[in-house]
Amino acid sequence: MTKQVTIVKGDYRGIAIDNQTFDVVKDLNVSKTGVMFITVDATGHAGLPAKKIRVKVDSPEMLMKTESDKQVMDRLRKRFEILTDMAEASIDGVVRGLVVTGPPGVGKSFGVEQVLEEAKVASKLMNSKEKYGVIKGASSAIGLYKTLYEYAERGSVLVLDDCDTVLYDETSLNLLKAALDSGKKRKLSWLSDSALLRREGIPDRFEFKGSVIFITNLKFEATRGKLKEHLNAILSRCHYLDLTMDTMRDKMLRCKQIVEDGMLDEYNFQENEVEEIMQFIDNNQTRLRELSLRMVTKIADLRKMNKDKWQIYAESTCLAR
Repeated sequence: MTKQVTIVKGDYRGIAIDNQTFDVVKDLNVSKTGVMFITVDATGHAGLPAKKIRVKVDSPEMLMKTESDKQVMDRLRKRFEILTDMAEASIDGVVRGLVVTGPPGVGKSFGVEQVLEEAKVASKLMNSKEKYGVIKGASSAIGLYKTLYEYAERGSVLVLDDCDTVLYDETSLNLLKAALDSGKKRKLSWLSDSALLRREGIPDRFEFKGSVIFITNLKFEATRGKLKEHLNAILSRCHYLDLTMDTMRDKMLRCKQIVEDGMLDEYNFQENEVEEIMQFIDNNQTRLRELSLRMVTKIADLRKMNKDKWQIYAESTCLAR
């Protein structure tokens, strides 16, 4: 497995090397004259020979070890496998409350929904009463209360995906806290008079026995003030899985990983066509409106639409001006 290193400040035969990442050939060493150096492969680096070179550094602090692409992809895969495992545990009723956070378009929702779809098929075959549902977008407090009641039975799973509006409403927040609570009994109540609840035969209090998975793009640790206090209260009540990807490299490798797993199979592209799409995304990752799996799909659609002009279309519709 190839190791990589970022040289913060170094020198190769009078050529300054600042914040450049290389494949490591030999680890840090010291010559007989006391010069500290590391041997790296400079192939592909402008201004440097395409061969193994020794770069002088003043101290080990001038080096930052970097994960190889495979190491990054393995790390990301393991984190998303945890998401799958916890979604399955939610169906089993072992995990009753789970908050999942991470950037948009990296597959948070897809992994959970895939598990739920499989559970739905099994539930129909067994003629069981469990319900599995995904709610997306904004919700009022009373709408949340009504939805939680619909999924209150043991074994049911409710996924709230991109429903961040509930985090900014006091009543909704309290309902969410109660539903995500890890206590033995979770009692939810609606103390205000409501014609809607009466009309639909929904009681003003009930015990919630299902599981809730709350998926959000909001990074909980980055919040401040009163909202942070509320979110900390939620985290203290349930499981929390952070799928944050802080670098463009992580996001790019996540996209490559999912494509390698067959994301574009339905397009029936040739291997070289898939490579062209991913190379276009890699070359333009800093200019794309969003580096995500959704963007991969958009560009694949354009490639399918017109194999000759797709890059022109992608430059006009997918790149920021």
